[in-house]
Amino acid sequence: MKVKETNLYELLKTKEIIAILNGDKKYSTYEFGDGSTVPIAMPYLSGPDLCGVSTLFGLPMSYSWGKDAKNLSRCQYLDNLMKYCMKHNRCSDLLAYLFGKEQFAKMLSGHGVDEINAAYRHITTEIIQEINGMLYFGGNELTVIGNRFIVRAIGSKVEVQVPQIKSIDREYIKSISGRAMQDVEQQNFDSAITKSRTLLEETFCYLIEKKDETPSDSGDIGKLYKQVRTLYNMHTDGNTDRRIKTLLSGLNNIVSAIAEMRNKDSDAHGVGSNRIHIDEHHARLFVNSAMTMADFILSVEIKANNTP
Repeated sequence: MKVKETNLYELLKTKEIIAILNGDKKYSTYEFGDGSTVPIAMPYLSGPDLCGVSTLFGLPMSYSWGKDAKNLSRCQYLDNLMKYCMKHNRCSDLLAYLFGKEQFAKMLSGHGVDEINAAYRHITTEIIQEINGMLYFGGNELTVIGNRFIVRAIGSKVEVQVPQIKSIDREYIKSISGRAMQDVEQQNFDSAITKSRTLLEETFCYLIEKKDETPSDSGDIGKLYKQVRTLYNMHTDGNTDRRIKTLLSGLNNIVSAIAEMRNKDSDAHGVGSNRIHIDEHHARLFVNSAMTMADFILSVEIKANNTP
């Protein structure tokens, strides 16, 4: 009987590989031109980080503090998330997220663009080679084809199936926004900002894929929004009322602000001198702005495709 490709992701659920993916395992160091070094390792994911990633992928998890808090181990959080992603055929998406350049921002910041790109390529290549060293004697390997992370038999050809477009509707938008607002109520403003940014990214990607196109850069929501505007010919009609154009021009500012705040103040990066203070009313504004923007963009798709 032929083993389904998705079952091979089970091979990544060993204690050793999970320790690599959650940032516990460090190898040698990478040296920049100025002599500074960073470890060759995945970004460290704390318990709250892993709960945030789980929630982003549709598996709601929360982290508690205090002496009576009962949290899972970091390995258990990641193991449960991988099980969930295997069930929903999203293991490749999870690996793409974990290996995304954006996740390495804290580790690699402070250097030039070329140096950052070179370091990122070197570190991720080394990590994948280490994982493949563990898979080798079983005759398997982890490989990257396009933007897909595939576990396959060594040397075999894999026909990458185009993933089914994740359904995004107004109920989904309300659900994610509701979770983000719960974060605000709990004073977890960083997590609220992360969810706001992710909501826009997922909505933009959804519209792009509905046009049978590939998102240009899932790590840059500004580029994604530009791609959406182009694909859906948004507001290119010269007869559009000036007041509507003025209102819609504010959408660019919403996208830019949320993208920038995600880089400077989200829970994906550590506390630093460049982080600014976020008040509750600011976090509420971000959540509500992202929800409004996502709802509007979804309406554009509904009108374009005449869907109910």
